[in-house]
Amino acid sequence: MKIRQQIFNLIDEDKKNSKGDFFVHYFISILIIINVIALFLESYEHINKEYSTLFWLIEIFSIIIFSIEYIIRIWTADLAYTDIKPYKARLKYICSFMGIIDLLSIIPFYLPYLIKIDLRVVRVLRLFRLLRLLKLNRHSNSLKLIINVFKRTKSDILITVFIVSLLLILSATLMYNIENAAQPKAFANIGEALWWAVATLTTVGYGDIYPVTGIGKILSGVIALLGIGIVALPTGIISSAYIEEIQYNREKSKNNSIEQCPHCGKEIKK
Repeated sequence: MKIRQQIFNLIDEDKKNSKGDFFVHYFISILIIINVIALFLESYEHINKEYSTLFWLIEIFSIIIFSIEYIIRIWTADLAYTDIKPYKARLKYICSFMGIIDLLSIIPFYLPYLIKIDLRVVRVLRLFRLLRLLKLNRHSNSLKLIINVFKRTKSDILITVFIVSLLLILSATLMYNIENAAQPKAFANIGEALWWAVATLTTVGYGDIYPVTGIGKILSGVIALLGIGIVALPTGIISSAYIEEIQYNREKSKNNSIEQCPHCGKEIKK
């Protein structure tokens, strides 16, 4: 039981009390980053041919480490969820978001050995290796902070996304009706017009589809001006929430660092 507790302490994100804890977290984080870099480099044919053995060794080593980590997390799940029965705790971890990510990051390697599968599907499954990047969430306080910011602002962002979606559909529909007669190929349907609306509202302006009629140009200018303000709204919401979250964490850290007398509750001055 003592050994199991020590192993759990090494992988537990909230307990970084020894050098061993830091080593495990940094080691897994670095391994995840190496995996993503390897996946990127493998897309270059000449690099893949020259270093195929190295990429294979990285993959094997990573699978071993991540598989062991996954098994350990299932084994010690009852220590993370102490308020429920051990088998329920293990099921809770397996069905949790990070548990699913942990499984999806290793299962593409084992799947071809378990069932006969089309090689083209295997190539697609290799993309699941990118999910290892999401595992950094549990090893990075910065990522946790960003996730907390998104959780706090999700209702505001959803409202903004809803407004932007309405504006996109409205502008695409109007532009289709205005430009279809003049450009039947460019604005063949509302779907094509929607691509123009996205490029214009985000002020990207690819220039592959553009209005030629006077009314169409006026509408395009209005949409572009609206895009400057509307598309910037989520950025402002997230930035404001990010600053608030940082200040909250600083205050929390400051309060936790104050030592209090166990008898009277007053601050102990050093």
